[in-house]
Amino acid sequence: MDSPNVMADRVLAGTKYLVLATADADGRPWATPVWFAREQRDFYWVSRPSTQHSMNIAERPDISLVVHDSQAPVGSASAFYARAVAGRVADGDVESGIAVFARENEAQGLDRFGIADVTGAAQLRLFRASVTEAWVLAEDDGPDRRLEVSWTTTT
Repeated sequence: MDSPNVMADRVLAGTKYLVLATADADGRPWATPVWFAREQRDFYWVSRPSTQHSMNIAERPDISLVVHDSQAPVGSASAFYARAVAGRVADGDVESGIAVFARENEAQGLDRFGIADVTGAAQLRLFRASVTEAWVLAEDDGPDRRLEVSWTTTT
């Protein structure tokens, strides 16, 4: 069996949507999929600030997320789970994050995103979730078991 870090990299490289789990100010949960790009422990996506998950993040930046292949046959799933701190990236700080997002867009054959697409009068904004703890689903054909991803080195 591969190390948890190797399994995490494989899951994250093979799946383009993550599911954000957020809660509003009263603690009511909300989950939503977002297309993402990643650089090490930071996950980036673009969204409208008026969406439920964006408003929830503004109220409660502690989130969880999961990345998995929803088409995997039963019993052969791989998954990445994390706790993170999320927030909207301030207009003056979007340059490095939007570069990560733009590279992934181009790799997928999509239109390039730039700073003007997520600042000023643009409807979308760049968001970032910085992972604080992470796990992967063990790929050992055993019962549902999570293994901690250490990320003590760059992944």
